[in-house]
Amino acid sequence: MATILITGANGQLGNDLRIASSEFPEFDFIFTDVAELNICSQGDVGGFLKEHAVSYIINCAAYTAVDKAEDEKEMAGRINHDAVRYLAMAAKEHQIKIIHISTDYVFDGTNYRPYVETDPVAPVSVYGMTKLKGEEALNEIYPQNSMVIRTSWLYSTFGNNFVKTMIRLGKERDRLNVVFDQVGTPTYSGDLALAILQIIDFSEKQGFRSGVYHYSNEGVCSWYDFTKSIHKMAGISCQVSPIEGKEYPAKASRPYYSVLNKRKIKETFSLTIPHWEESLKKCVNILIG
Repeated sequence: MATILITGANGQLGNDLRIASSEFPEFDFIFTDVAELNICSQGDVGGFLKEHAVSYIINCAAYTAVDKAEDEKEMAGRINHDAVRYLAMAAKEHQIKIIHISTDYVFDGTNYRPYVETDPVAPVSVYGMTKLKGEEALNEIYPQNSMVIRTSWLYSTFGNNFVKTMIRLGKERDRLNVVFDQVGTPTYSGDLALAILQIIDFSEKQGFRSGVYHYSNEGVCSWYDFTKSIHKMAGISCQVSPIEGKEYPAKASRPYYSVLNKRKIKETFSLTIPHWEESLKKCVNILIG
């Protein structure tokens, strides 16, 4: 029986992996966050993996505060880069397969078609750069048994995220301004969690397929469109107006276009991915009861 170690288990994806794990009784799961395993300590990582017979690591831990990262470069680098390096080194020593979650923010957003895994990377923020360095460290140290899954606009019923914020603000205010010229795809964390465990199930039966993959829900929208759908599904009547990204006061730059092409992950692992509106409805229904 394969044992799966999840890092960052108290975050959005980690919590959704707890839920999805009930559908995979054939696996053993070890859920850790910083209290159980400090992945920023090379000694802690090495010691933990010596003590536990782990088959797979799913690294959900990340510094994701995009604007704060501009001022907290060292902290973002420790979590998004150094910790990945430590996990890769220990995983290689113990021959553990590792799945690392990355981001669409490794791209600069100047594409005119959905990004494929081999497109040039050029992050425009500290967050994006530190996530890219994490990818590079994993690929340099342990390419044969590692997988990077880049995702985008992640939200969940857990933690703080755009969906929860827009529901709260929509109830508190009569009017909102939301960016319309940044385009991507929202991704429901519950869908990604299930896909990751399906990939591990596939790997147990047909072999591990290392490399970089893209995963988001299907479809495309702007933050403005996303907000309008959130409010409609939640029964909120707030007036939402579209604004340009340059009108929104943000410290970090964002990609203007970060739609991901998911053909590779769908064909490799025979995955079916829901449309973003279908998954958003599930999430909103849970949040509003």
